[in-house]
Amino acid sequence: MKLTELADLYRRMLLIRRAEERLQKLFADGQVPGFLHLSIGQEAVPVGVSSALSDRDTVSSNHRGHGHTLAKGVDLTGFFAEILGKATGLCKGRGGSMHVADLSKGMLGANGIVGAGLPITTGSALAHKMQRQGHVAAVYFGDGALAEGVLHECLNIAKLWSLPILFVCENNGWSEFSPTDRQLATNLEKLGKAFAMKYRSVDGNVIADVAAAAGKLVGPMRRYPAPAILECRTTRVRGHYEGDRQDYRDAGEIAALEARDPIRLAAEALAEAGAAPDLIAGIAAEVDAEIEAAAEAALAAPLPKSADILADVYTPAEV
Repeated sequence: MKLTELADLYRRMLLIRRAEERLQKLFADGQVPGFLHLSIGQEAVPVGVSSALSDRDTVSSNHRGHGHTLAKGVDLTGFFAEILGKATGLCKGRGGSMHVADLSKGMLGANGIVGAGLPITTGSALAHKMQRQGHVAAVYFGDGALAEGVLHECLNIAKLWSLPILFVCENNGWSEFSPTDRQLATNLEKLGKAFAMKYRSVDGNVIADVAAAAGKLVGPMRRYPAPAILECRTTRVRGHYEGDRQDYRDAGEIAALEARDPIRLAAEALAEAGAAPDLIAGIAAEVDAEIEAAAEAALAAPLPKSADILADVYTPAEV
């Protein structure tokens, strides 16, 4: 991978990390309504996958969808405003953290229900195949969704109809508060074989590996529609939700995750590729300034007006 490409991927990963760290502070200050599910430690997955996608390609996400949304290139200020419930948000403040979307970027939306994005994206993949323009769909889900019946249904119909969809499993080893092996009788590789589907497993914390795997699976899919599975073994640093004390995890396990931090690994890869320290520091400074400007603009934005509560709920009747 070229130095310029790696630097761009690192920047996009760092943007996600800094955005969520800023949201973490805003949540602690009582500025974020509802729950907040952070994806700190998983940034390489959406950035790597999105490197193989265009704005016309569609994705959907889950309750931990900030990284997936930002990796698709949505407006940063609109993103912050949405999570803060502001009228200038991507969804006018109506979606919030777990339901953020931007159709102009192909982001069909995050979803608070485990596995609910799977049939939405499968339907989008069907639309892409019917339109015959070479576009694809990708759906992100966690290992907690592997036991959901809807996943099996979508794998079946995607294979049966040869749909151009990439099933991206972010396997962080935890299904809410339970280890994956306590709630799943098999594994994703065996499921892929059961549906005669292409399957790749990568270290989801190494950005070059994720990007390479996604590119190899998505590229052929554009000309010859067919589903594929990409399992990314990654790490969830924070709790299931912000405020979760993670008493069910060993403190040593959490501390050990630092060595597998995808941001750190990407910075080290940049240095090994010949990037000067000033370049890496410059990227960080630019990202920090961008995050702060977007957050401040979102904080200053107005809340939705009560008079607009029914807007976008009903289709205007023809007179």
